[in-house]
Amino acid sequence: MDSREQKGLEIAATVKLRRKGSLWLVPSQGGKGINYTVDLKGDASTCSCLDHETRRLKCKHIHAVEISVKRETHPDGTTTVTETVRVTYAQNWPAYNAAQTHEKTRVTELLRGLCEGIAQPTQGRGRPRLPLADMVSSAVMKVYSTVSGRRAASDLRECEAKGFVANAPHYNSVFHYLEDPALTPILKALVEESASPLKAAESDFAVDSSGFSTSTFDRWYDAKYGRMRSEHLWIKAHLMIGVKTNVVTSVEVTDGYANDMPRLPALVATTASRFQISEVSADKGYLSNDNFNAIVSAIQETRGSDERGSMQGRVPQSLRARSVDLRIGDRANFLGCGLKAPRRAA
Repeated sequence: MDSREQKGLEIAATVKLRRKGSLWLVPSQGGKGINYTVDLKGDASTCSCLDHETRRLKCKHIHAVEISVKRETHPDGTTTVTETVRVTYAQNWPAYNAAQTHEKTRVTELLRGLCEGIAQPTQGRGRPRLPLADMVSSAVMKVYSTVSGRRAASDLRECEAKGFVANAPHYNSVFHYLEDPALTPILKALVEESASPLKAAESDFAVDSSGFSTSTFDRWYDAKYGRMRSEHLWIKAHLMIGVKTNVVTSVEVTDGYANDMPRLPALVATTASRFQISEVSADKGYLSNDNFNAIVSAIQETRGSDERGSMQGRVPQSLRARSVDLRIGDRANFLGCGLKAPRRAA
């Protein structure tokens, strides 16, 4: 697959191609509202872009249309044309509107229910500490509000008025607790516990990571160009989610340059403690023997003891690693791999 065919695959997967009579309008990847006109005629196809007019060969726009339109010629000479159509789903607007307009109220209620299980550490001498459950709840609400700590203070006072916290803490106290590393395992436990109600709905999971910029800068002197440089420091969140509801079942936070591969066993083990795993999907950055074995072990644990003997010491044939190739018709510009467990017979 050459670069133009690969770009055509990307266009077909990410933008909508419009048909105008016998012609196709393909949006420019550069934006600016430009559309190129493609006349699909097999080897004699033409496009109005400069690349095709100069080379007189297939450009990425022609490849995109060919990917979207599949022609099959039968032995009797007839031709069947299959067009790829992007499926859209109707929005349940009454339910959507109700969820959006009541979201904040529900979040505070659910958050308080989660924080009720946080035990207050034993204190010796010194100034009485703020209740840990209230501080965790307040810290989460501050982040959820997406505003500064000072602006979030009114939300915390509202939580106090409703009885969700005993006393609304000062914003500096919230900042202090957010900087405390001891809060990390508590927050991770809350994320994992919040996913538990969906254990009956999820059995297939996916793993990936994403970077988050921080407000801290890293500065250094660039000797090559003779000047100071700076950039935001960032961290990486490694997540496992359920593919049906997108609920986060486990999370690991590392520095921005941490390798993804070693994080998978811990994510799988945490998810397996609450969910029955049938399938785990990830890109090839996670593909290793250790990760494969970790998934097999997790599946063995979540399946009954009657299946462990048949899987012990070997990888069953139905537990397969699969690669998704960049080929015509995939409409997905990525490479992936997955591990799938044998499903129970009906």
